[in-house]
Amino acid sequence: MDFWTEDDIPDQTDRTVLVTGANSGLGLRTATVLAGKGARILLACRSAERGRTALTTVRAAAVGAEPELVSLDLADLASVRAAAETVRASTGDRLDVLVNNAGLMMVPRGRTVDGFETQFGTNHLGHAALTWLLMPALRGGKDARVVTVSSVAAHAGRIDLDDPNYERRRYLPTTAYGQSKLANQVFALELDRRLRAAGDEVISVAAHPGYTSTGLGSGMASSYRHPVIRAVLAAGNKAGELLFAQGTRMGTLPQLYAATAPQVRGGDYIGPHRLGGARGYPVAVRPLRSALDPATGAGLYQLSATMTGITPDPR
Repeated sequence: MDFWTEDDIPDQTDRTVLVTGANSGLGLRTATVLAGKGARILLACRSAERGRTALTTVRAAAVGAEPELVSLDLADLASVRAAAETVRASTGDRLDVLVNNAGLMMVPRGRTVDGFETQFGTNHLGHAALTWLLMPALRGGKDARVVTVSSVAAHAGRIDLDDPNYERRRYLPTTAYGQSKLANQVFALELDRRLRAAGDEVISVAAHPGYTSTGLGSGMASSYRHPVIRAVLAAGNKAGELLFAQGTRMGTLPQLYAATAPQVRGGDYIGPHRLGGARGYPVAVRPLRSALDPATGAGLYQLSATMTGITPDPR
């Protein structure tokens, strides 16, 4: 069996790609590879310093258009709105691919600028808002697609539409992360249902990297104040990555496939082919049952619109 690799990525000349969280890990690898295939890359990053470092890396790989930095903090809807306006203006409303890649993993309880639970607000609501605000630019693109990155952690997730911010439920970093990543998957499929119903040519696809060493684990550990908790989490992450994790090069393949492969269809879910989706080459896999449920999708879509105050596009 021949597996899909970076060598199979079609020429990306004259295509514009926005990657969130492009300063490290999967996002940086995605941006670098697509720049090397000729795409114009917009690196959406929260940290200006890390963004500039990433820009240097991507620029060194670019064979076409000059990559550009876009300031984006997904935990602040004002920043999301500003970033969308910047992208629409700089592209002339022509965006071919949006890769919703950025995320936080299993961080302590907190709130975004707008008062949402940190992981749900950043991983899901920020991306939902950005996607809706950029839809006019995506409609101006050619064979445009939205790629939203989920996780195997979605299997343990449960979306509580009545308590998404853990105001009544007991907050656990793992369950909150699972909810946010399940929301990514649910949103991607509901978005595609609505795009199809509206007769749009834009497609929405979900992907997940399996068990990949991306730096999120070390970031999670460092976010805890207690030194013992930090040390235990760091040691556990390191052991797990040494025993089970694949590298970023392999982990990025599912979202690169979702972003570029001509055979991808709206509503597809792309993940690694081995060990229950933990490792391997990208293939279409079955989404979770809850992600396939139209009622769950419609409920999350409406909840996200209410929480962000942004009119969904398509409605």
